Amino acid sequence: MFAAAIFLIRFLLELAALAALGWYGARTGETTLTKVALGAVLPLTAAVVWGLFVAPKATIDVPGAVHLGLQALVFGGAALALVAIQRQGLAEAFALVVLADGALLYALGV
Repeated sequence: MFAAAIFLIRFLLELAALAALGWYGARTGETTLTKVALGAVLPLTAAVVWGLFVAPKATIDVPGAVHLGLQALVFGGAALALVAIQRQGLAEAFALVVLADGALLYALGV
């Protein structure tokens, strides 16, 4: 039961990362077209990277260091995106939960 809760939190963090990247993209563009494009392309790119290399049933198996690095890239990018749109507190809370969840997953041997 505990492991299932940890995996649920990880999944929700993944969705939150996509939302943060989309929010950043939508706020960053200067025109409506660039706002829509960045708001769609940033989370889509992160989702593709995650699905190909990081997800539990990833298409491409990568070494542990690459796996960890890509997780850091997606989650760190989401946290930085939140900072860039002036959501420092949200970025800090997100990063803290990511780190705690990662530590729990590591302790479970996943």
